[in-house]
Amino acid sequence: MEPLELVPGRYIGEGQPCFVIAEIGQNHQGDIQLAKTLIRRAKECGADCVKLQLSSLTAKFNKAALSRPYDSEHAWGVTYGAHKKHLEFSRDQVAELQQFAAEVDIPLTASAMDIPSVHTLIELEVPFIKVGSGDIHNLPLIRTAAASNRPLVLSTGMCDVDWVSQVYEELTMVHDPPVPLVILQCTSAYPTPPDQVHLRVLDTYAQMFPHAHVGYSGHELGVHITVAAVARGARVVERHLTLNKTWKGSDHACSLEPNDLRDLITAIRSVEAALGSPLKAFQPCEEPCYTKLGKTVVAARAIEAGQVLEERDLVAKVADPRGVPSERLDSLLGSRLNRDVAVDQSVMEEDVL
Repeated sequence: MEPLELVPGRYIGEGQPCFVIAEIGQNHQGDIQLAKTLIRRAKECGADCVKLQLSSLTAKFNKAALSRPYDSEHAWGVTYGAHKKHLEFSRDQVAELQQFAAEVDIPLTASAMDIPSVHTLIELEVPFIKVGSGDIHNLPLIRTAAASNRPLVLSTGMCDVDWVSQVYEELTMVHDPPVPLVILQCTSAYPTPPDQVHLRVLDTYAQMFPHAHVGYSGHELGVHITVAAVARGARVVERHLTLNKTWKGSDHACSLEPNDLRDLITAIRSVEAALGSPLKAFQPCEEPCYTKLGKTVVAARAIEAGQVLEERDLVAKVADPRGVPSERLDSLLGSRLNRDVAVDQSVMEEDVL
């Protein structure tokens, strides 16, 4: 599959670095200055992109849901609607954050939580549109986003593989042209218990969806599972970012603070380097160890010049001087030497007829 340009100048795919999305979501607490701080910190930590969540509340919720009393330690209002309104940025505020992100040189996009928000993101010319797990079953929204001719990144929490297959087929087989697509394994629990993460789903997605790139959206505690996802083949990873895990808000506890995000990205880059080539070969860094511990063919007993060598004549030892490497011991059997070699003496290359 061809690499995909997810943001200008940054590709994902075979041989490309994993693309790291710092998900601000609504961890900005409704404060645009805090959102800017999070954007800057994401850039400083080495993230490839920052992401918000964007909703048009009356398009996402019905009146009863918005007027429902919201009695929670995380509440920013007495009703759920008041709570969500406090956390929502306007179109102009998102544009302001987009401009700020450009100034600090990191792309910004958002999850579109309803169809009007999809249109807003298209108008703002975001590089790709994220469809969160809450809308993976929302085909009208997905179709609207697909019509933008931008890459789509789909989280697949709260669904099964049959439904993901249906969405994949529509976007790659029915939609003309096929939509550039990233499918993220995701479990929608905050935090996610490790035994319900199921990183092997990445293998399933890679096999079943050859025209999509695969990735991982994580809500677990810590960073090691996300690093394992990269080792398993995730080409995009997404983690929530906060400045303080103890702040009010249901996402903060399973978010990463900047030091965590920096550690995650450092670990990802290290794992990518460590994955290396599928071909096993002697490495340059092994030369000192080979010089110290590599074994040489030596005489197990006194060998006379012209004598036909047998297995009992030779043994492998760490020896001075270095002679015929031990891996060639079998190849010497049946041959002769051009000089006498004393017991425990190295067999040199020039000794072999």
